[in-house]
Amino acid sequence: MTQNSAPSANPATTHLRVLSCNILAGGSVKRYREYVTHSWKHVLPTGKRANLDGLAEILPEFDLVALQEADFGSLRSGFLNQTQYLAENAGFPYWSHQPNRKVAKVAASSNGLLSKLKPSEILDYPLPGRIRGRGVLWVRYGSGEQSLVVLIAHLSLGPQARAHQLGYITELLEGHANALLIGDLNTPIESPELRTLFKRTSLVPPSRPPATFPSWAPNRAIDHILGSSTIEVDELRTLPHLVSDHLPIAATVRLPERLQLVGPAQAS
Repeated sequence: MTQNSAPSANPATTHLRVLSCNILAGGSVKRYREYVTHSWKHVLPTGKRANLDGLAEILPEFDLVALQEADFGSLRSGFLNQTQYLAENAGFPYWSHQPNRKVAKVAASSNGLLSKLKPSEILDYPLPGRIRGRGVLWVRYGSGEQSLVVLIAHLSLGPQARAHQLGYITELLEGHANALLIGDLNTPIESPELRTLFKRTSLVPPSRPPATFPSWAPNRAIDHILGSSTIEVDELRTLPHLVSDHLPIAATVRLPERLQLVGPAQAS
């Protein structure tokens, strides 16, 4: 965990404004053919910092931001740690990142966390898979039974690999009554692998998950903010396309009053 500056004392909070973004290393795709015609942009930093600056303008309204496909310093990002850059430019006192996959000096992918609350524990878990390079960033706020555990993940494209990864995530959730699973899970809520996750954990599927992919004509709900049965995930919505080929997904998360996490001032 890295602390940007010492935050002022704030009252306990019983709800959090949460955002999840697959940021595609700061790139932007507006139609399918751009994956081919603009392929050079994926390995060069052109325009990416400006895209991140636009994203940073909307981030301060949130208390916790989960990032996927954030570059931690390679050619495609101009050797910039994008999680750190967003934290500093959006005014988040705490940030952390989980390097996952590095391809020479061209690409360096990671999961990231921006937080206005101070985490009490951060752990880094690699996910199983035939192709290595995906992981879970495990974050705890508070302690003991009164803690909140947040898992940030970017899962594989293949259903069999996702099933193994979600089985591993099931193990990470054991014993934690208050939990959030956030990220690009690459699969809709009704998929067999997520149905199995809901059967084996206390996570609750949303009734109307918004479509997040592709960003220019969203028709698939594959990015998720999932809460355990003790937590209410309200106002689940997407934000306008600013970066990436996914839309950001946001929610207000209402926590059990007994948690009383020390963090930002409560939203009205």
